[in-house]
Amino acid sequence: MGWFTVNKIDDNTYVISENGHWENTNCYLLTGKDSAVLIDSGLGVANIKEEIKKLTDMPVKVITTHAHWDHIGCHKYFNDIYIHEDDSEWIINGLPLPPQAVIKNLTPENFTGSIPPEFDIKSYRVFRSKDIKILKDGDIIDIGRKLRIIHTPGHSPGHICIFDESNGYMFTGDLIYKGTLYAFYPSTDPVKYRESVIKISNTEGIKKVFPGHYDYNQEKDIIKETENAFNEINKKNRLKQGEGIFEFENIKIQI
Repeated sequence: MGWFTVNKIDDNTYVISENGHWENTNCYLLTGKDSAVLIDSGLGVANIKEEIKKLTDMPVKVITTHAHWDHIGCHKYFNDIYIHEDDSEWIINGLPLPPQAVIKNLTPENFTGSIPPEFDIKSYRVFRSKDIKILKDGDIIDIGRKLRIIHTPGHSPGHICIFDESNGYMFTGDLIYKGTLYAFYPSTDPVKYRESVIKISNTEGIKKVFPGHYDYNQEKDIIKETENAFNEINKKNRLKQGEGIFEFENIKIQI
């Protein structure tokens, strides 16, 4: 069995998951009329492009939900990369953290399955490139299905969600998922995070939520649950870094 787990969402949409690492990262392949979109490219411990070749021979655009290392690991295999302007600096000049912090997450104890035989931790590098295309809030990428870019800062300055308007699919990256939501890093902003969740909650037409980690097939109720959780923290005047971990039914929020 290979490193990636591929599940079909519909005839033109696939989730490609990395369940052998504790992060359980999800990437999504959306095929259109003449081209396809890959939402994020994963950890970079195995070549996701080889999986995509099994699913489509269309040219692939890569839309980056945010520039954290675990979402850009296979960007190096693609030529057509999109990212929001407020995270572009991290792609161009590197993440604001030492390389050792990334490598620490790729040591054997962090894998829950067999490590891909081709993975060499000594040669692992976080992706950097100046050859990128810039996204802004409200941009539309039309591949025969219209994908609307929604700027949702908080987890990172340039975090985005992608709304597939024709299907009602909301791809939420690291903004919303069942698990622990992180807003405690120096580059995060708990207040903006809450505002972004409210922004998604107010988006009409959502039928399904597809997050960047863990269970990939979420009902839209998880959006309202996340909004309510942030509102509860805000009412207590504790929506500021250093307040710790807040636990709710399906999520935790660390700020």
